[in-house]
Amino acid sequence: MKIDLSGKTALVTGSTAGIGKAIARGLAATGAEVVVNGRGQAKVDATIAEIAREVPGATVRGIAADVSTAAGCKALLAAVPDVDILVNNAGIFEPKPFFEIPDEDWSRFFDINVMSGVRLSRGYMQGMLKRNWGRIVFISSESGLNIPTEMIQYGMTKTAQLAISRGLAELTRGTAVTVNSVLPGPTMSEGVETFVKDLAKQNGQSVEEAASNFVKQHRPSSILQRFARTEEIANMVVYVCSKQASATNGAALRAEGGIVNTIA
Repeated sequence: MKIDLSGKTALVTGSTAGIGKAIARGLAATGAEVVVNGRGQAKVDATIAEIAREVPGATVRGIAADVSTAAGCKALLAAVPDVDILVNNAGIFEPKPFFEIPDEDWSRFFDINVMSGVRLSRGYMQGMLKRNWGRIVFISSESGLNIPTEMIQYGMTKTAQLAISRGLAELTRGTAVTVNSVLPGPTMSEGVETFVKDLAKQNGQSVEEAASNFVKQHRPSSILQRFARTEEIANMVVYVCSKQASATNGAALRAEGGIVNTIA
C-alpha cells in the first residue's frame, strides 16, 4: 500500500516533540504539506528544519500558537484558514494523587487536552464538509478506557476526546470526511522519557529497568510488555489520515499494545 497525500494540507498540533513530531514526519513522507504547531517559535523552526532534513522534498511550515487558549486557536485558524487533515495531538499528562489535584489542574487539563481539539475541529470541519473530503484525528489514550488511578484528571480528558470524536463523526454521515480517535498506550516520547528517568533515579534503577517495571506494575495487562516508539503510533495515524482509510469513521483505534483486555 502506498499512501499518497500529495495536494493535502495537514495540521498537527503539539508537533514539536514526541508523538506529534513523529506524525508530522510521517505525513510529510506521504507528500502532504504539513503545518507544525507548538507554543514557541524556536522549537517550531527547529522541527521544520529537522523534518526537512529527514524527509527530502518535504513541504513543511510552522505556526507558533498556544492551542490551550481560545486566543491561540483563533490565531492558528487565522494563519491557516483551511486544512484537509487535522490531528488533535496537543496534550499534557502528570501523575498526581487524586486528593492533591486542585481545581486549577482539572481546568488546565481540560483546556489543553479537550478544548484545543473542540475549537480547531469547529474551525476546520465545516470547510472539510463543503469540500467533501477531510480527516480529523484525536490522539486519545488507552487511559480513556482504563482510567489510571495515578492521573485521573488525564484519563478524564482522554475519555472526553473519545466522546467528541464519535459525536463529530456522526456529523459526517454520507460524506467523504472522517473523524476517528487513536489510542496509544505508554509511548517513549520526550516527556515520558523524562518521567521514566526520574523514576529510575528515585528507585536506583537503569532507565531500561524503570521502563520495564513501570509497564509490569502499572500496565500489567500489556501484551507488548514495553513502551511503544513514537513512530509506531504515527504509523497508525498516517493510515487513518489516508485516502485508503475511507471506510474507517467514528472509530477508536487502539495502538496500545493490548493493554485494554477486550476483544472489541
